[in-house]
Amino acid sequence: MVLIKSGSFLMGSPEDELERSGSESPQHLVNINQFCMGKYPVTQAQWKAVAALPQVNIELEADPSRFKGEQRPIEQVSWYDAVEFCDRLSSHTQRLYRLPSEAEWEYACRAGTTTPFHFGETITTDVANYDGTDDEEHKWSGSYGRGPKGIYRKETTFVGSFEVANTFGLYDMHGNVWEWCLDDWHHNYEGAPTDGSAWFDDNNNLSQKQGNALLRGGSWIIYPRICRSASRDNYDRAERDNISNIIGFRVVCAAGRILQ
Repeated sequence: MVLIKSGSFLMGSPEDELERSGSESPQHLVNINQFCMGKYPVTQAQWKAVAALPQVNIELEADPSRFKGEQRPIEQVSWYDAVEFCDRLSSHTQRLYRLPSEAEWEYACRAGTTTPFHFGETITTDVANYDGTDDEEHKWSGSYGRGPKGIYRKETTFVGSFEVANTFGLYDMHGNVWEWCLDDWHHNYEGAPTDGSAWFDDNNNLSQKQGNALLRGGSWIIYPRICRSASRDNYDRAERDNISNIIGFRVVCAAGRILQ
């Protein structure tokens, strides 16, 4: 886990950011309280250890991933699976683990930057795992801005394998696997909370949640514009019960909080 110190940031993308989406508006100031976040997405080794702990609400498959490897990120887990993982880990450690709020995720990804990526204005397949080739049918580009095209690995990579962290010390925030966030999906930021909390439409009982959550960070199968710090994904992929080999997650822990 990496300590993410308190701070404020502008969430969302400016209107002149290349290939942005309207769902990233309006930009708004968010105040974030200190928390800890996983240095990497949850690995398959970590998943197996926690999946072996006593059940809280639902069963967990011990080895669900398509791309096998203890140090590869876990994938093919639903939002409900990720919440159960956090519940089991919390029960075992007596510390409150959970999925990050969308605001916490973007704050942690940006690490003080305002550029499309925490690397800067562009991204390459030398520093992240995404599809760096062109899709002629859909007119999607494997390059972003003045950045070069690259390769398409067609699978996940070991966490941290690019050895490029942001200034907070987090790896794989762009590409590799999409990461579940805690919030309910909203089409834009009108009325969004400004305290860094998860944005829920109705009750906060996670086991009863319905509808779509959202995904952050892009993945090995997607193009660089979707890997931007401000990019938000919903559509069918973010249905809470969706199982896909392009989706994983990482956990956060409230610094100093102990379960009573």
